[in-house]
Amino acid sequence: MDSKILVTRSSMPSFEEYCNEIKEIWDSRWLTNSGVKHQTLEKELSAFLGVSNLALCVNGHQALECIIEVLGLKGEVITTPFTFVSTTNAIVRKGLKPVFCDIKKDDFTIDPEKIEALITEKTSAIMPVHVYGNLCDDEAISKIAQKYNLKVIYDAAHAFGVKRNGVSSASLGDASMFSFHATKVFHSIEGGAAVFKDSENYALINQWKNFGINGEELQFFGGNSKMNEFAAAMGLCNLRHLASAIASRKEVVMRYRERLEGIKGLTLSAVQKNVESNYAYFPVVFDPAVFGSNRDDVLNALGKQGIGARKYFYPLTSSVIAFGDKSLVEKTPIAENISQNVLCLPLYEGLGTQNADRICNIIAALGKESL
Repeated sequence: MDSKILVTRSSMPSFEEYCNEIKEIWDSRWLTNSGVKHQTLEKELSAFLGVSNLALCVNGHQALECIIEVLGLKGEVITTPFTFVSTTNAIVRKGLKPVFCDIKKDDFTIDPEKIEALITEKTSAIMPVHVYGNLCDDEAISKIAQKYNLKVIYDAAHAFGVKRNGVSSASLGDASMFSFHATKVFHSIEGGAAVFKDSENYALINQWKNFGINGEELQFFGGNSKMNEFAAAMGLCNLRHLASAIASRKEVVMRYRERLEGIKGLTLSAVQKNVESNYAYFPVVFDPAVFGSNRDDVLNALGKQGIGARKYFYPLTSSVIAFGDKSLVEKTPIAENISQNVLCLPLYEGLGTQNADRICNIIAALGKESL
């Protein structure tokens, strides 16, 4: 067993495999601007996800900002506060107003039943977030979007490779953003991708991520969001080993569920029907009145044993000072309650069931049932 356990650890190929992958870069000296590695990774990811119109970016956040630009969104965007701050930041940085919708208790994704009441004449899009690898109710969201002529952009940072009834998460909505940050199930050190339903948008995002240049002509004021060749090379290596990485994570998740399900005061994320998971995260929601210890008690107890865990997501993005209005948090009570009580346990390739048992033993010992 590991004496010190981080909340996550990046999957990596062997040193030799990566060196072999980047050798061609030394030979060509083509380091960025859609080189061979970039082009190859884009094609392989498109094939793996079963989609067209996939554009690589320097990171997921820039991909999301580019999507907003490409789709020409204005006014208000309905989204969830139970997400990483990047989701909300992208909306605000592009001059739009985030309108926060509450989430469902069972899978922590946006609640479609609460979306329609938030739509105004200023609403241009819905930006749901697939949370911890749990997929949003895309069918219900799509019906609402069609009724009000709204765009749907999924923050799919947690949902790489996830499928429902064989349908890839990458094929949902008008566009999806994926993050390939080093902590993700699949990573390219830093990186991300934007996937569009409309093929015309693929050409547009390649302009937006390259300063707005088309050939020699500057057509609009874009940014610089290109993925470099070294990141693409890491992505190519990690994609080869993705199946074994997910299998290793699944083993730990199954042990966590075996050990923690049934303990009073603990709520685990629902297992979604007909969904092929990527086992990205393992959140546990603590009810201190029933369990006997709160989320912070568990976090501290694990920390004393050299084990990292994360209050993820905490705080709600609607609570940041920039928004000023404290009542925003009160409008999403389910999200606030979960944010105050959720803890993500360590989960990564190679963690192993022995370490999972060690973590579960510490948690179980803090509960009333063990006293």
